[in-house]
Amino acid sequence: MAKEQNEVRDLDEGSYVMMDETPCKITSYSTAKPGKHGSAKARIEGKGVFDSKKRSLSQPVDAKVWVPIIERKQGQVVNVEDDEIQVMDLDTYETFVMVSPDDVNLSPDDDIEFLEYEGQRKIV
Repeated sequence: MAKEQNEVRDLDEGSYVMMDETPCKITSYSTAKPGKHGSAKARIEGKGVFDSKKRSLSQPVDAKVWVPIIERKQGQVVNVEDDEIQVMDLDTYETFVMVSPDDVNLSPDDDIEFLEYEGQRKIV
């Protein structure tokens, strides 16, 4: 499994955390001071790395949360067909098909950078 446990207080904006079983990038992190009978609470807002959905999480700062280990990899475009691209991982030479992002115009032999987590991939 490609994740580890961290305390909520160790998280920062821009880092990753699991929310609703989905890897998310933290867009906002704030804490409320401790109350009379409890510890400080953290409110974390994030955006899904692979689905771009907004999610939020509220936990005590000493609670443990799962942090996904997302790999940043290099690849080369092998073929472009409609909205799909065939990519070769430059480390393992494995080829796979990805959906091409709308805002990126790719052609064969282009070098790309992508994120990978448990079989999910996204061009950066």
